[in-house]
Amino acid sequence: MSHPDASASTPYPLAVAQEGEHVRIAVLRGGKGLEMRLTSLGLNVGSELRISQRQGNNLVVIRGETRLALGAGMAHKIMVVRLQT
Repeated sequence: MSHPDASASTPYPLAVAQEGEHVRIAVLRGGKGLEMRLTSLGLNVGSELRISQRQGNNLVVIRGETRLALGAGMAHKIMVVRLQT
């Protein structure tokens, strides 16, 4: 799967982020219900995440001290930009 250019600030789906990558949530796509679910988990626009693990199409992300497992469908609706580390 091709990966966005590191210098670009164009949002891309969290689902294509690589293990170890640091990203910031730019846009939440999906219905109001999904947006409410994500924000209740602490995944708001502007939140910074680190991709901890990839398990097939599923991800484990870290936000602060919290680890969250996300399915591929949900990860495709979270648009992120890469942070320079």
